[in-house]
Amino acid sequence: MTDDPRVQSISQNFTLPSPEQQIAPAWLNAEQYQIWVKRDDLIHPIVSGNKLRKLRYSIKHMLDNNIRHVVSFGGGYSNHLHALAYICKHLNIILTTIVRGHYQLNPTPMLQDLANWQVNIEYVDRKIYQQRDQADYLASLLRRFPKALVVPEGGSSQFALEGVADIINELTQNYDYILAPVGSGGTLAGLVHGTFMQPTAKQANIIGIGVLKGQGYLEELVNNLLQTHHHSVKLLPTWDIDHRFHFNGYAKSTPELKAFCHSVNRELSIPIEPVYSGKLFWAAKELIAQGTLPKGSKILLLHTGGLQGARQ
Repeated sequence: MTDDPRVQSISQNFTLPSPEQQIAPAWLNAEQYQIWVKRDDLIHPIVSGNKLRKLRYSIKHMLDNNIRHVVSFGGGYSNHLHALAYICKHLNIILTTIVRGHYQLNPTPMLQDLANWQVNIEYVDRKIYQQRDQADYLASLLRRFPKALVVPEGGSSQFALEGVADIINELTQNYDYILAPVGSGGTLAGLVHGTFMQPTAKQANIIGIGVLKGQGYLEELVNNLLQTHHHSVKLLPTWDIDHRFHFNGYAKSTPELKAFCHSVNRELSIPIEPVYSGKLFWAAKELIAQGTLPKGSKILLLHTGGLQGARQ
């Protein structure tokens, strides 16, 4: 994460680079493809996957500038808030979270962890939460917490792209397609940025799998993040978001999706959950079965870690 001695107690247990694992699932037409998984879920039991990737340079910025208070946003099953809270606890940094929904009487296991880690939790309704990216609301937070760093939902700040881009640097082989779940846009934008920064390598087609109802909205998030690093997004590698596999919304699921997650856990020994990774693997299964991707393609699924959605 950084060479700062204050983070050695947690960073020494990180597994980086994360492994690339080839799988042979019993999906229709799967034998006609080479399917690999980038196991970012194995980086750390708590600070796993894209949450570490997106936070690592924000943390460096905090330490370099002696920032001792962080404010961030998320829902009741937020992998981002869980990872951030664990890091702040170990670095003795105050964390204030703005949580969507009133879970006071029935906190999720993730929120129980935050409470145990002495996080300041503020529950707000959807109307207030929708203001999380608006300048006036952010200014009001900074008036309340004048020395705090505000980290956007999902950790998708200006620092996130460099952290996610490290994934591209770690890859040991070229792929025709890289698939990743999309919730706040930071991971997809980071993959595009990282691919652009390696022009000599074979560029993969990058496909995001939307995990919420957000056609147009998710594309805007990705483009806005890319514009913080690039003057023209038109010159960047090709990317797209497939919006057919959100299962009717963020954290929404079906018995069929849950059963599929259990089957992947059992047959491939890869833990997935129905909020992010489950929808990614389901999308891959469907795209392969439909022959949407050219047969013979080498496909990489980015397991973005975080299993808070599997905790009930």
